[in-house]
Amino acid sequence: MNKKLLFAMALLLLPAMLLSACSPSTVRLRDFLDQATEALSKDKSAETQAEATAIPEAADASTAPSASTGSPSRTTTTSGDVLTALQDTLGQIYEQVSPSVVYVQVALQVDTSGFGGFDFPEGFPNMPEEFSQSAQASGFVWDKEGNIVTNNHVVEDATDITVVFSDGTTVPAEVVGTDPDSDLAVIHVDVAADVLQPVQFADSNQVKVGQLAVAIGNPFGLEGTMTVGFVSAIGRSLPVTTRAAIGGGSFSIPDIIQTDAPINPGNSGGVLVNDDGLVIGVPTAIETSSGQNAGIGYAVPAAIVQRVAPALIESGTVQHPWIGISGSTLTSVLAKAMGLSEGQRGALVYTVTSGGPAEAAGLRASTQTVEIDGQEVQVGGDVIVGIDDRTVDAFDDLISYLAQSVDVGDKIRLTILRDGEEMKVDLTLAARPTDRALQASAEPESGQEASGNAWLGIEGVTLSTALAQAMDLDQGLTGVLVVSVVADSPADDAGLQGGFRSVTIDGQSIKVGGDVITAIDNQEIAGLEDLQTFLEGARPGQQVTLTVLRNGTREGRIDVTLGERPSSIQ
Repeated sequence: MNKKLLFAMALLLLPAMLLSACSPSTVRLRDFLDQATEALSKDKSAETQAEATAIPEAADASTAPSASTGSPSRTTTTSGDVLTALQDTLGQIYEQVSPSVVYVQVALQVDTSGFGGFDFPEGFPNMPEEFSQSAQASGFVWDKEGNIVTNNHVVEDATDITVVFSDGTTVPAEVVGTDPDSDLAVIHVDVAADVLQPVQFADSNQVKVGQLAVAIGNPFGLEGTMTVGFVSAIGRSLPVTTRAAIGGGSFSIPDIIQTDAPINPGNSGGVLVNDDGLVIGVPTAIETSSGQNAGIGYAVPAAIVQRVAPALIESGTVQHPWIGISGSTLTSVLAKAMGLSEGQRGALVYTVTSGGPAEAAGLRASTQTVEIDGQEVQVGGDVIVGIDDRTVDAFDDLISYLAQSVDVGDKIRLTILRDGEEMKVDLTLAARPTDRALQASAEPESGQEASGNAWLGIEGVTLSTALAQAMDLDQGLTGVLVVSVVADSPADDAGLQGGFRSVTIDGQSIKVGGDVITAIDNQEIAGLEDLQTFLEGARPGQQVTLTVLRNGTREGRIDVTLGERPSSIQ
């Protein structure tokens, strides 16, 4: 039996053995290990015999076995040997890596000035204009200069950051740079060089499903916690944010590593390492409906970290290469609908952003819709089947290549199918626009008819059952959760509150804790679509009354004077 397989099986069975040391099931597990280790012993014996046959027959007689000693003893391996080897390996990984992992404490200021419009009982104490909220997470030492890598969502909006090292050294930290599009950030501390022990990286592009994965971080504020599992999938795509918003966009982090190593709140920004203690990823999100580990965790791959962190240290920001399209993977159903071979794969272009590189290169968007499984789907656009010398089988292949292999300003060559014919298109990559620039590009030009152009100024999502559960709300509640509020917008002027803590649901990081809009002018709204429909029929300057649930317990009414959707945002 393969030794690595034995090691892996021991790792899988160890928790059960430790939790029920005397149970019948544990006896069976020990029997399995005994059988497995006996196989190891046979392997060793075979190796010993093979070495013996290589000894010349004319060897000195003094080396031959005597009657008193008998034949050469066979090396035996017990289940204890396997478990000891496992424990030793994990212990070595922890000793090597844990000094590089830090505990990150952040303080956030929550603004309460927008609580106007809510009726409080007589004698209710005055609400402070703002209050401080703390959070805990993880980070790791990048270099001897005091730079530490963590997640963007850990330090976003933080007013104070404190870093605690494994030896207890506690120092304040300052943000060097942040990159929401990779959910990475770099902070800096001034501390003695001997305290700083930088991590070492593996090539995350070589990571395979089934390999050992060890997470080290500070779940629930429990410093220096190590959890163990395996790489359960690779090549996942993690949305940067839901962006199911009014005037929003959508980007994803490619090549995400999925693991079953337990990851919980507080692990964010820590490390996921391999059996050599080399970093393969940064734990960033979990798949959960409860806010706690459910056996599926996501880590930003080391390859992306190694591209983003140096840029943040140098300039504080990162420019991501951008083509300027939206699209999806071409499935067999879509291919058939477009008259292509059902085996054809690629990235189907849905839309082409005005003024973007794709438009300049002449890429064509989808112009038709077909109904598939009861849903309207866009078809007819260009299908990207190659980028430079790489084959594109899925839209994620395109995203991955842009994230890891090229830079802003580089020229690339796309191989596309247009009306079934293959052709080449040259394109010069631009820098991915900011959220505000994307919003501006989505706004109508000035001079358009004002009707249907009313603007509230929020980013919101439909309140799902999972979101309601994450906020401890009635799971039957419907409405729109306010994720964020645009500065100086009508919503901001009226005091609407956005989310202030992040949860991950269905692989998407969402800020929760904000207001929930349940009705407009006494008309209940079921979700974002109802809100958008109302705004399409409203006009700038119109005053509306929002029914809002705040902090899960207080329902109030807020008057908002709708504005005109901005024609441009600098």
